[in-house]
Amino acid sequence: MFTVLSEMFSYPFLVRAFTVGVMVSLCAALLGVSLVLKRYSMIGDGLSHVGFGTLALATALNVAPLAVSIPIVIAAAFLLLRLSENSKIKGDAAIALISTGSLAVGVVLISMTTGMNTDVCNYLFGSILAMKKNDVYLSIGLSVTVLVLFGLFYNKLFAITFDETFAKAAGVKTGLYNMLIAFLTAITIVLGMRMMGAMLISSLIVFPALTSMRLFKKFRSVTICSACVSVGCFFAGVVISYVSATPTGASVVMINIFMFLLFWLIDVFTVFIKEKRPMKALSRSAAALLLAVLFLGCGNSRMLVVKKNQAGTQSVDLGPAAVPAPAPALHRLDPVDRSLDSQLIEIREKMFIAQTNDIYQNAEDYLGKTIKLQGLFKRDQYAGNDAEYCFVLRYGPGCCGTDSNAGFEVAWDSLPEKSYPNEDDWVEATGNLGFYEEDGYPYLYLALSSLEVLDERGAEYVVQ
Repeated sequence: MFTVLSEMFSYPFLVRAFTVGVMVSLCAALLGVSLVLKRYSMIGDGLSHVGFGTLALATALNVAPLAVSIPIVIAAAFLLLRLSENSKIKGDAAIALISTGSLAVGVVLISMTTGMNTDVCNYLFGSILAMKKNDVYLSIGLSVTVLVLFGLFYNKLFAITFDETFAKAAGVKTGLYNMLIAFLTAITIVLGMRMMGAMLISSLIVFPALTSMRLFKKFRSVTICSACVSVGCFFAGVVISYVSATPTGASVVMINIFMFLLFWLIDVFTVFIKEKRPMKALSRSAAALLLAVLFLGCGNSRMLVVKKNQAGTQSVDLGPAAVPAPAPALHRLDPVDRSLDSQLIEIREKMFIAQTNDIYQNAEDYLGKTIKLQGLFKRDQYAGNDAEYCFVLRYGPGCCGTDSNAGFEVAWDSLPEKSYPNEDDWVEATGNLGFYEEDGYPYLYLALSSLEVLDERGAEYVVQ
């Protein structure tokens, strides 16, 4: 286990993922207790759909996603609160109205701009393995703000959670503190969408609170237990995702389901021992045990379907930071100043796609450094352009069930035609990461220092 953890933390993007994930999980768990008790559980699901719509808008406008999403989602949270309290459209109907409308707007905007690309699917289903450093700093800052505000107003939030009418009669400004809950929830949802996706983020709010309520009855105890369960499930989910190559967000949710079943089973046996109601307790125990066994059985029977890609490609989709296929010819690529090289970064088979995407997302941290990777050697030409392009890449899961490519364009200062490897040769490429612009688009490439054809081939298809 220690070896696995040390290997995981050797990846900078996984360190960032753990940092942001723990903070967001903690915020979601603390707010989730109040939301579940006030029967606002589905507000997280509604706001996540609003968040998806705002992310689509940000993509269409080519602006920073979080800068657009946070204020709009906060406004939507306040609107949902107002609709639930003062309108003829109540509770779940208001959430359904706003969430489905926002999702529809998001899908229309995406279809009219970028199409359903990998970045869109990351926001739908979650991807914490390639986050920009600025996003990390913003997420940490906002998470700390949520935790501080929750701690400062803990007593007031406790009062309006259990008896809002009595709290209002006692002079507590219930409307203000309800808006505070909505405000904190909106921030947490936006931050968590990158980690869990719009489809799964509400699970971080609901599951830890419901799990803790199986064993604890006091608000403080439930809150503390919920925080511990949420952080623990996130940590375990990421580790399992790394070891088993399963989607991160879905792995976290599955661990939350397992913990809920475990706490339920413990609760059932506790009732059996204390209250001595054998038949009722035994039937509940049998049901809980059956669900736990089924869950573990499904979790252990993992099937990996590998799709074989055809040779050749007309574009290279490199994940969230992907740009249109490179256009410049090899002789137009300027060599990188190799004096900037400070360390060798080896892109390993494990986490190949995530590590490649991280380089594209945080290119400023890698420019000038030496990168080494293994993959298929590809040559291609594009219509209307006589230039030939070379790539070293592998295949992997892309958007919405389709496979895509991950890797780099490679270039030499000069290389005669006879020195090219054969198409689909398995090569090891080493070179400095360079940057250029063409037609207003940024591109990364490797200015090669060596390209070696290997006899032993690695995995052409990688899953992370």
